[in-house]
Amino acid sequence: MQLLSADKSTAEESSSDELWMEEALRCAQRALEAGEVPVGAVVVCNGRVVGRGWNRNLTDFDPSAHAEIVALREAGQNLGNHRLGGCELFATIEPCAMCAGAAIHARVRRLVYGADDPKAGAVHSVLQVVNHPSLNHQMEIRGGVLAGRAAEMVQEFFRKRR
Repeated sequence: MQLLSADKSTAEESSSDELWMEEALRCAQRALEAGEVPVGAVVVCNGRVVGRGWNRNLTDFDPSAHAEIVALREAGQNLGNHRLGGCELFATIEPCAMCAGAAIHARVRRLVYGADDPKAGAVHSVLQVVNHPSLNHQMEIRGGVLAGRAAEMVQEFFRKRR
């Protein structure tokens, strides 16, 4: 488990993170069932899910319909605000540059993700979009939550496609 935040992770927070990541994994399963790359995301605010998303690029004919974007859009609608400063974003895979940028613009307080994405990750794997030193918005980050399950889901998807 990789902790990329200056704040100490408590046992209670770890347990809560796993609970919300389970929900994100359920969203990823919905993507898988639709023939999409199995990535899921949830936005949590004040202890409740306010946005859910799973990859819908193929379904919606939309290159921006990544799980995180879909979840952030739903959260904004449900909260009636494009700023999600009190919210946490849980994603099964390290967000790409587009999704990381959207989380920054939404002013998400905290990002929790499962597996690293060595090909497109924009937290630390390929790029450092989140918490880039030139940006005025910084967020707490925790990676590696249920990473094995998230990675296996994506790897199995691509194994079957080959």
